[in-house]
Amino acid sequence: MQELNLPDFPIKIIDKDGKPYVWDIFRKAYVKLTPEEWVRQNFLWWLSIERGYPKALIAVEAGLRYNKLPKRADAIVFGRSGKPLMIIECKAAGIKITKEVFDQIAGYNYGFGVSYLVVTNGMEHYCCKRETGAGTWLFLDHVPCYKDLNT
Repeated sequence: MQELNLPDFPIKIIDKDGKPYVWDIFRKAYVKLTPEEWVRQNFLWWLSIERGYPKALIAVEAGLRYNKLPKRADAIVFGRSGKPLMIIECKAAGIKITKEVFDQIAGYNYGFGVSYLVVTNGMEHYCCKRETGAGTWLFLDHVPCYKDLNT
């Protein structure tokens, strides 16, 4: 798989019927290894190991409804109280991060009301925080550590 702008992690890959599968430590199952899944697995490992996000508080491919249509977020980070704090959208490394990607994740947020949105393609990582009371989003220069999310 493509090298990403993330450290190397001990990601377990197997071959099933001639196709690669990756062990997802969050879903505790093998899932088909696509370019987007490669980014998701590496980014979530990075959040867990480097930024202190508890694995048990990260939901992968979490379902939600938007305009009465079923959707799924690539990952949602929860606080210790069970309140959703962050939505993460992952794209394959070759996909450019555009305004439409942010519109997509912002739309998902109507169902959750989180304070942080993250978009990554494995090469670039963007995080924004909702400004309290203003209803606007402020782009941060880094993804905060879990302990700094006001869980």
